[in-house]
Amino acid sequence: MEPNVTCFCVDASPFHPVRRKLLLVFIMLFLWLYLFYCCAGSCAAAVPGAVLLGSPSLADGRPGAEKAPGGAGLLSKLLLLRAGQPGTAPRPASAEPPEAEDTEPGALEPGPISRFFNGSGSKKLPQAIIVGVKKGGTRALLEFLRVHPDIRAVGAEPHFFDRNYEKGFDWYRDLMPRTLDGQITMEKTPSYFVTKEAPARISAMSKDMKLIVVVRDPVTRAISDYTQTLSKRPDIPTFESLTFKNRTTGLIDTSWSAIQIGIYAKHLENWLQYFPMSQILFVSGERLITDPAGELGRVQDFLGLKRIITDKHFYFNQTKGFPCLKKAEGSSKPHCLGKTKGRTHPNIDQEVVQRLREFYRPFNMKFYQMTGHNFGWD
Repeated sequence: MEPNVTCFCVDASPFHPVRRKLLLVFIMLFLWLYLFYCCAGSCAAAVPGAVLLGSPSLADGRPGAEKAPGGAGLLSKLLLLRAGQPGTAPRPASAEPPEAEDTEPGALEPGPISRFFNGSGSKKLPQAIIVGVKKGGTRALLEFLRVHPDIRAVGAEPHFFDRNYEKGFDWYRDLMPRTLDGQITMEKTPSYFVTKEAPARISAMSKDMKLIVVVRDPVTRAISDYTQTLSKRPDIPTFESLTFKNRTTGLIDTSWSAIQIGIYAKHLENWLQYFPMSQILFVSGERLITDPAGELGRVQDFLGLKRIITDKHFYFNQTKGFPCLKKAEGSSKPHCLGKTKGRTHPNIDQEVVQRLREFYRPFNMKFYQMTGHNFGWD
């Protein structure tokens, strides 16, 4: 006789689809949270305090909480810079403004968002160029502007319109970062302002180019220029001996580049043959120190951008004597320019300084008249 076996098994097959759906939902939720976490981390690193449109912080009326300019790419619209952490407001100083040498070791590396942009969009020729002047504060201005989500700038100076023009526009374009629709491509090479061929060459590329010139008291600029050269070549003659063709007669040597660069009116005449004054913005190197947000506001207006960069992005570095960024592009940490900035100037004979002021005065007056702005150097 076969044993009578009763099976009390439960058919679990009806529950399998439910379990599969639950598992699938769990996996999708996990992946979504992981991607959101990664994205948030990247955004925080690249654009400190980045927020999404429509969040409460965008409606509180603070600077930088406005909608991005029309036509900007989606990511550019979503990633708006909020002001950095509360801190000391910028204070005036008379120290040397930050400025770049041909290679700037303190220039920022692109952050995660910038690297994303550099892998998206397309490379374009610049729509705006910082063309001058050397030792005026061009590196500081460029680094400050790179905080703006709708500005993409190449860090190194291309020197295309003065040294590399024969390499062609394809070579020049390839140096530029990739940009999305609505973003501005920029570069800076301070020597363009004193290069005779540069205005015609830039005009041939784009007659609508927006030009930015950072200017500074030409006497202080010349001393700063000399100080930079002295740091590289300690054996050069004194500033006083290089300034004069004849010390007895007081004849200034205008062939010395440190002197020649500061004759701004002469150089501007060359640029006005190819560009109207409405396409040239002059930034005060002195006010870039005492009121960086104010000067950056003028630049953002000139470029047709929202005033996202405000005084809350800066703090004043007492050691260097000029403002630094609380949170720069590609970093969540404060950023000042390199140790080559803010060098101590050598003591210059005050009679020589006074003679230089007398030499520059008529050129300064003409420059004020041409630009319609008194920079207060006299």
